[in-house]
Amino acid sequence: EVIEGQSSLDTSLITGETMPTAAAKGQHVFAGTLNLDAPLKIKATALAENTLLADIIKLMEQAEQGHAKYVRLAERAAKLYTPVVHSLALAAFVLWWLVLGAAWQQAMLIAVTVLIITCPCALGLAVPVVQVLASSVLMRKGVYLKSGDALERLASIDAAYFDKTGTLTLGTPRLHGTVDATHHQYAASLAAHSHHPLAKALASSYSGKLLKTTDVKEHAGKGLEGKVNGKKVRLGRDTWCGYQDEPAEALPHVGLSISGKPVPRFYFADDLKADAAKTIVVLHKRGIKTMLLSGDKAAVVNTVAHDAGIEEAKAELTPIEKHDVLEKAQASGYRVLMVGDGLNDAAVMAAANVSMAPSTALEITQNTADIVFTGDRLQPVAHTHRIAQRAQALVFQYSGRAHPSTFIAVPL
Repeated sequence: EVIEGQSSLDTSLITGETMPTAAAKGQHVFAGTLNLDAPLKIKATALAENTLLADIIKLMEQAEQGHAKYVRLAERAAKLYTPVVHSLALAAFVLWWLVLGAAWQQAMLIAVTVLIITCPCALGLAVPVVQVLASSVLMRKGVYLKSGDALERLASIDAAYFDKTGTLTLGTPRLHGTVDATHHQYAASLAAHSHHPLAKALASSYSGKLLKTTDVKEHAGKGLEGKVNGKKVRLGRDTWCGYQDEPAEALPHVGLSISGKPVPRFYFADDLKADAAKTIVVLHKRGIKTMLLSGDKAAVVNTVAHDAGIEEAKAELTPIEKHDVLEKAQASGYRVLMVGDGLNDAAVMAAANVSMAPSTALEITQNTADIVFTGDRLQPVAHTHRIAQRAQALVFQYSGRAHPSTFIAVPL
């Protein structure tokens, strides 16, 4: 809890969002967030094992134990296979020879037949061959499988949940709309002195020559103040810059005042990935329900969901709340794919039926994901799902004694 001071915090570790949040006396702050501006005096209110980060780790461990349970079950079944099948073959031999009075040659033939029929050789061949084929096709598209049964689980999904920042969007704020060239130059000249994400985006958006600045000072939780070309300039919050009207758009923004007079605000947007909407349309055509889970504000989340064509959106979620949403969906019978890139997504990705992460994701998120894809596009999600469906079809066809030419007739 903050007991003294005022500053801005980078809470991306918890929310996954790039936009800082204000922190002042009396507010609760999370362990693991970064203080950006001024010093804060804080009081610890929970031990390490009771923090939000510890809760995320516990949820990930529980999910891993759940997956391991099915692995152990499969291993036990495999161990039982050989003795059970050989016992059945022996029983068939004894039944036909000693009980039914058949010749020992005929009884032996029946016993061998039992062994041949129960041998899963076709399935044993089909799975690794298809796995190699599918992996090579995906690898050429920049998609890498980290789990051996990822495609099997992906083929059966009927819901896909997405994180927002860095997953559906590019993850970096960009100047939105048109601005006055003179105002842009003044704002960029002052913004170059700050590490605030919006200030850095504003400075990088200007390609011309910067003006001379003096006496630049950053005021915690308010913004920058200094002299640009001899004029007093402020860049930051609306109240700090003297605005009396409400923002024209529900987007992140900064205000600018020159010589005490506010000028039009600078708005920023985190653009959707170029193929995000098209990818969502493809998933819907395949009967997959989509949902957006984000820690960002409701207005921003709803706008992104609408632009992407996602059916349902939930905003201002903590990592624990994201996990709860997933659990409720699974309890209702949904098989869920989770696509995310931040630490706040790690727990829900570990608990999902299958998970995917872009190569720009945090290391812990990539380690949790079953599938990792490269590039700044979302299309690999739909493409990998289609490959998974075709791979499963091939496994069933070949294990059903289909001719090996099936692999050529139905190419991946």
